[in-house]
Amino acid sequence: MLYEYTLSALREDFFSITSQVREAITKSGVKSGTAVVFCPHTTAGITINENADPTVVRDLLLGLNKAFPNRAEFQHGEGNSAAHLKASAMGSSATIIIENGKPLLGTWQGLYFCEFDSPRERKFFVKVQGE
Repeated sequence: MLYEYTLSALREDFFSITSQVREAITKSGVKSGTAVVFCPHTTAGITINENADPTVVRDLLLGLNKAFPNRAEFQHGEGNSAAHLKASAMGSSATIIIENGKPLLGTWQGLYFCEFDSPRERKFFVKVQGE
């Protein structure tokens, strides 16, 4: 089963999408299988990381901005090469194991939609497969 979700990204940020992934799994009725979360954008990504302490997201953004700053020598006409680099580093998907009808995530883990080129209207997909 394929589920589509949308979000409005007003600024560069990580948006928790764990609840939407849980919702897709519940709607699917799958008890054991996998869910793939996919972002169809070239300046945004998907990741799994800590969701208990909001300073982790702040630190991740700080680190990504330091690792991939805007540079005068970039040639991409839209001026968002740093966003493309960050999205490539994060990746466009994550796969989660489903067991007992729930995503098999660690105690501190959550799923995030990573926005690097805002403001944008975005979408992501959750594909649930299983028994």
